[in-house]
Amino acid sequence: MRLLHSFIPSLLLSSAYVVSAASSWSFEDATLTVQSKGAGVGAGAKEKLSPSTPLSKPVALGSTDSLKMLLTTTNGKKARQPHQAFLTLTDPTTGLEESFVLSVKESGRGKVDLTQKDLPIQFLTSSKPIVASIVIGSFGSSTPYKSKVFDLSVTRDPNVPLAIPAKPIRYAVEPEIHHIFRTDPRSPPKIITLVFAAVVFGALPALFGVWATLGANVNHLSKALSNAPVSHALFFGSILAMEGIFFMYYTSWNLFQTLPAAAVVASVAFLSGSRALSEVQERRLAGLR
Repeated sequence: MRLLHSFIPSLLLSSAYVVSAASSWSFEDATLTVQSKGAGVGAGAKEKLSPSTPLSKPVALGSTDSLKMLLTTTNGKKARQPHQAFLTLTDPTTGLEESFVLSVKESGRGKVDLTQKDLPIQFLTSSKPIVASIVIGSFGSSTPYKSKVFDLSVTRDPNVPLAIPAKPIRYAVEPEIHHIFRTDPRSPPKIITLVFAAVVFGALPALFGVWATLGANVNHLSKALSNAPVSHALFFGSILAMEGIFFMYYTSWNLFQTLPAAAVVASVAFLSGSRALSEVQERRLAGLR
């Protein structure tokens, strides 16, 4: 009876150990190869990786080297395909991590290839070896695996400049922006205005001369003003007002100030001009010129 009581705990402990071992992820048959560009197949240095003991010496990765890792993922000593398997690199100084996915088949055989072009810029400038770990996990109650397997020493070519990417755009306070708007359109130079004004004023004597030659009668001015004083005054005043509006538009007004004023003056000119022309026509029909 005493022997039975002492044997049962040992049996339970060994059973728990077997169940624990059967539900833990790991790997086996892992090899690490670093091959230089242009070297033949199998010319690179090959290292065997252990799930329990990392390599004692750092693995050097040059600017033209290619790192290749092969392994077989296991669950309970049997080759299985996990849901996730990564080769994780960690900078010991900053704690920056970068994971590279292992391509694992249904047989559990997986691989990953790596060059310096695949590494972040922080790893290329790190002064200490990068810690390389293998991470294996899947759904269910199996214990995932994560452990350091080797150190990676990145050796850059000093003759090749380091291409540092631009900083990403983040939401933050930006410097003050000063908008420069296009200047408002201006009138032509004054010299052009003076030239055309001189041409207009120079043509006035010729206009008055032609008007007198064609038979204009200034003596009828008093009679015209007595018959329709408001119409003639408004018509003549509207003409002067329209010229004043054009002058203001040329000097200071904009289009939205000019159009309403021009519409009012044009209406006055149309109404008063119709009445003034009717008065002139009445005098001509009476034989007065």
